[in-house]
Amino acid sequence: MTNDQHLSRRERQIVDILHARGHATAAEVHQLLPDAPGYSAVRALLRILEQKGHARHRQDGPRYVYLATEPRARARRSALRRVLSTFYGGSVELAVAGLLEAADTRLTAGEMNQIQTLINKAKEEGR
Repeated sequence: MTNDQHLSRRERQIVDILHARGHATAAEVHQLLPDAPGYSAVRALLRILEQKGHARHRQDGPRYVYLATEPRARARRSALRRVLSTFYGGSVELAVAGLLEAADTRLTAGEMNQIQTLINKAKEEGR
């Protein structure tokens, strides 16, 4: 698997769509892309992603259905690292503060307890 830093903005958007949906046809990817290029360009990008090892396809009748090759959990960690690096200078503290200060963030008591449990576990493990 190649590093996602080798992906263009469009390629990253397509891989994100594949992760969010689990799988998608070229037409579905085309429909979901913001300011989408032409349909043939989307198909070409999907082929490039296959060549780079970021996507694969399976045949479903006359259509190709595309799937991301990277496990969703790994993609999630990679995306978080990009957000931390890009918007928070790598600071987990600033990212968490930003989430908690957001007006639309409402945590339930159960969610707060789970977060506290994760913090306590990280302390115990010396992270």
